[in-house]
Amino acid sequence: MQAFIQFEKVKKTYRTGEVEINALSDASFTVNRGELCVIVGPSGAGKTTLLNILGGMDTLTEGKVILDGAEVSAFDEKQLTTYRRHDIGFVFQFYNLVPNLTALENVELAAQICRDPLDAAEVLRSVGLEERLNNFPAQLSGGEQQRVAIARALAKNPRLLLCDEPTGALDYNTGKAILKLLQDMSRKKGMTVIIITHNSALTAMADRVIKVKNGTVTSEVLNEHPQPVEDIEW
Repeated sequence: MQAFIQFEKVKKTYRTGEVEINALSDASFTVNRGELCVIVGPSGAGKTTLLNILGGMDTLTEGKVILDGAEVSAFDEKQLTTYRRHDIGFVFQFYNLVPNLTALENVELAAQICRDPLDAAEVLRSVGLEERLNNFPAQLSGGEQQRVAIARALAKNPRLLLCDEPTGALDYNTGKAILKLLQDMSRKKGMTVIIITHNSALTAMADRVIKVKNGTVTSEVLNEHPQPVEDIEW
């Protein structure tokens, strides 16, 4: 069975004048459909570059990226825009909500650009914000704002959910609640979820663990017994 995601010998070189910086070199891994994958490594290891290439927000220098049989790395700009709009949900460390729109309106905004969106109010209820639909971001806690950001990504009904340090700006308990929500999306809805983090304790919750160091994948391990988030401490 072909993997859902294939990252094949990917290299990414940034050029500044005559200086070349290799952000990724010969990076390869696979992820199967419905898996929760944690990509872990220190700051500057290349995790965000990897995620941006996978999400169609950055291009690669060499190699291939394939999602569900389609070679994303060969897409032109128009195809990449369609790919980002319909296939990918992004969750960032900072929430990027529109301040003068309510929680519901923020989620509806994302749903408007998709082929087959989910109901915005229903998704907000599913992340525990049924009482906050009409609140503005400034009226929400950090954890609630992150839940709106996750609901906004989920409302697109994406094939792949990409999360860049999604708990980095949150306190311990709130962060744990967000991770449980992401794990539930994978377990209960069969969504493929990728989380990048510098916190190696989070690898215990993953179906697949990919370690990145100095711009390359140093190991890829299937976790036969992923733990519920509630059982993990860090």
